[in-house]
Formats: sequence, C-alpha cells, structure tokens
Amino acid sequence: MSVANRQQTATSGSYDPASQKLLTFHDAVPAFRDGSDSPRAYLERCLEVIEAREPEVQAWVTINRDGARKAADEASARYKAGKQLSPIDGMPVGIKDLFMTKDMPTEMGSPLFKGNETHADSALVYGLRMSGAVILGKTVTTELGFSHPGPTRNPFDPDRTPGGSSSGSAAAIGAGMVPATIGSQVVGSVIRPASFCGNYAIKPTLGALNRGERAGTLSQSHIGVHAGSLEDMWAVAYQIAATAGGDAGYPGLYGEEAPAGPKKPTHLILLQTEGWEMLDGTTRAAFEKILDQLRRQDIQILTRADSPTIDACEVAMAESLKLARDICCWELRWSLRNLAEKDRSLMSESLQQRLALAEDMSLADYRAALDQRERMRTRFKALAPFADGCITLSSVGIAPPFDGTGSTGEPGITHQTGLPAFNAATSALGAPAITLPLMGISGMPVGVQIVGQLHRDQDLTGLAAWVRENVKPVTM
Repeated sequence: MSVANRQQTATSGSYDPASQKLLTFHDAVPAFRDGSDSPRAYLERCLEVIEAREPEVQAWVTINRDGARKAADEASARYKAGKQLSPIDGMPVGIKDLFMTKDMPTEMGSPLFKGNETHADSALVYGLRMSGAVILGKTVTTELGFSHPGPTRNPFDPDRTPGGSSSGSAAAIGAGMVPATIGSQVVGSVIRPASFCGNYAIKPTLGALNRGERAGTLSQSHIGVHAGSLEDMWAVAYQIAATAGGDAGYPGLYGEEAPAGPKKPTHLILLQTEGWEMLDGTTRAAFEKILDQLRRQDIQILTRADSPTIDACEVAMAESLKLARDICCWELRWSLRNLAEKDRSLMSESLQQRLALAEDMSLADYRAALDQRERMRTRFKALAPFADGCITLSSVGIAPPFDGTGSTGEPGITHQTGLPAFNAATSALGAPAITLPLMGISGMPVGVQIVGQLHRDQDLTGLAAWVRENVKPVTM
C-alpha cells in the first residue's frame, strides 16, 4: 500500500487519538545517516501524500516543488558526507502565508496582496534555511491572519473548519503532509487550529521567535510551530531561535537543543478562563476523564475554589476575548485604513468590523486595555509558587461546521473558524502553551493545553512529554 493510500485509510473513519499516526521526522534521521533513506526520498513521500489529500484539504497556497527537491538533495549530500547542519536538516516545512519567502509570493490570505512578491525571507524562514530545513511551500491563512477563512478544510471532516488563522499549517499536519509547519497566534491562531486538526503545537513565550517584518504590528503576536511530535515541534522552534533569535528587545527562546525529558508534576492549576462556560457536555466530560487520570497518579489539580490567588487570576482573565479584540483593533487601525483607501470592496465584512471598532476607540481606551493586560500578567505570575504549570482545554469543542455562519462570542467580531475562548488569555499573558492531541469527541480531535510561566518553555516540553506518556487518550 502506498504512503498516500495509508494516509487516506488512516483518516477515512472516526478520529481516534489513541490510534492516529502523525508524520514525524526525528525518527527518520538515523536512516538518513546510515544511507538506507534520504531527505529527498522523505520529501517525495510527503509530496505523494499532498498529491492525494490536497484536492480535498486545500492546505497550500503555493508549493515550490523544484526548490524543495533541490534543498532536499543538498541535505541528502550533507548526510552522506556526515555534515548534518542541525536536527532539522532536510525536514520539509510549510510556512504560513503571512511570512515572507524569497522564492514564493506572500499573499496573506487577501486579494489586496494577490501575487505579492517580496524577494526576501522573513527572519524565521531565513533561520530555517540556515538550519537545512526544506521550505516546501506556503500554507493557507485567513485574511491577514484574522477571522475571514480561506479555502482549507478540516482533514478529518471536509464539512468542518480547520480553525484559523493558521488553517493550512494545522491541516497539513493533521493530513500527514509534512512533519512541521509554521503558524502564528495573536488570539488563538496556533493552539485552536492545532486542537481541531489533532496536532502537537507550541505557542512559545511572547517574543521568543523572531517575527521579522511583522514584529512591530501587533503587540501580542507569537510565532508558533505545528508538528506531528513534541520532538519535531521543539527542534523547529529551537533552530529558529538559535539562528534568527527572538523579536527585537526580547531575549529569545531559552533552553537546550533537545526537548526536556518527561517530568511528572505534583500540582497543576486548572485554568477555566471564559471558555469554561462555553463547553458542551461531552467535551467537558472527556476533559474531566483526563483530569481524573492525573488525580489518580497523585497530581493535585487546583482550581479557583482552592485559592484566592487563583480566583483573582481567573477574574482578571474573565474578558480576555474583548481585551484581545480591543488591543488588536487599535494596533491595526492604520494598516486597515490604508487597505480601505486602496479598495474597501476587497476587505471582508469581518475585517471591516475590526476597522469600525478601531475607529470608535480612543487612546484612553487602548491605554486602559494595556493596563488590564498588565494586571492579568501580574496575577498570572503570582500563580508560579502554587504549581508546576496549568492545564486547560485547547478549544471550546470540536471544529465547527464550515458553513460561514461563525460565532459571535468575541463582542463585535464574527469568528468563522471557531471561537478562541481558551486561547485569548494565554496570548494576552504571553505565556508559553503546548497543545496535545489527547481527546476524540464525536469522531473529531480536541486538544488539551498545558501552560507555563514566561521563559519556561523547555520545562513545559518536559511536562507535556510526561502527560503524553502517562495519560491515556479519551474518546467519547
């Protein structure tokens, strides 16, 4: 049976997190070294899956097959000579189409940027190339990375959204097309689509990975990594940080090249956030089964009922969706005004909603939002002595239907790619978060999110690795 046929067989029935196999890279490297496999052959297997699944999933805007094959051949030669550049040398990677690539257009999901050629790489893309990664193509994003969807469908049900704005990046992993992709998150755009598509993913500490030309646009934008394993996820994040560093003025990603080994927590804080009241009964029941497994292994799960400090943090985070909306709208207002002057008819209704909200804001409103964000960050930092980390859901349930109706849980904004109610708080906090594909609800993936304190990203990978190895996936 071909690689493509195996992948189609794996995804043709109901999603089961216990049996679903994602594509990985780190475990292929020994065969590259002994000559029994090669990065070029690995790439061709990826292209075979893309050929089979892309007509339905539509994860890619552009695929540079010739450029990828050339880079894979160069990596194959390095392995043969024993001169591997990094742990991701030869790894095929997809780049969210918000970030510049010198050999492909950067269209940002908007007709206003159709055919936009920059002839330059973003810092993160440059860093990946320096590490030997094979830049395979550009993955679909929502319009300018916000709410209006592109064509991508969920790899486990084409009638459902893959999430946004890193829609193509998440779907490409869920479909087994590549081992890693780059996403970004301002509100929920890495962790939520990863939850919907059954990925591992990290949203690192704010500023840990260099955003390049986008660094000054949005104050809580994070680069993130989607992957088929924790090992590949961390390897990609680390190599970006090691070559391109973090955002200007930030210290970058702390930690060693290898992910941390599994480390059992003694205490975890359940962060309910505003998403808790939006859960359906089945998703909540499945998550309670995850928590019960942790309790049976002598891990204490703390909630807001256990401590005034935890409750104060929950209170501070209670309106994170509105807070993120206000901060983003104000920071985008000049860019959106310019686009409206260029051709308002090419802006979606969702983007025009954001512009209208921005026009109604004052500088005092923005300052108040920033003050609230700082209070949230102070309250969250105060949780550090209580637990090894925090645990919550990655989304309010399974991926909603791809029918264009959307959700209005964020005041004034219609979300057509799912509501980021479990993500807005961690984005505002700038805290590192990892999602694990641990639940199958009604035949679709839902992730469990592990959250840490700032700059404890590598420690968080150790906690996530322990959970992966010691918590059985739940299907309902």
